[in-house]
Amino acid sequence: MKDIYQVIKNVRLSEKATMLQETNNEVVLEVNRDANKLDIKRAVETLLGKKVAAVRTANFAGKAKRRRRADEGRTNHWKKAIVRLKEGETLDLV
Repeated sequence: MKDIYQVIKNVRLSEKATMLQETNNEVVLEVNRDANKLDIKRAVETLLGKKVAAVRTANFAGKAKRRRRADEGRTNHWKKAIVRLKEGETLDLV
């Protein structure tokens, strides 16, 4: 990944993401599937202006969906990144 503007797609807001933000100072992001940990760290530090301590990633397969007939579709595959910010750094999402 060369372009940092295409690395971060969305911020994931859920109960688990809120708990991680409050307890561990971590932010949960949906990122491009081709991005690696270094790309994610670089994008967060330049776009959001926060210092990053660690990055964890997880790939998720899209779920199979069926629409009243025998044909089957699938939702998109996606990648999640859990970014731990350094001490003293905070990010207000809401």
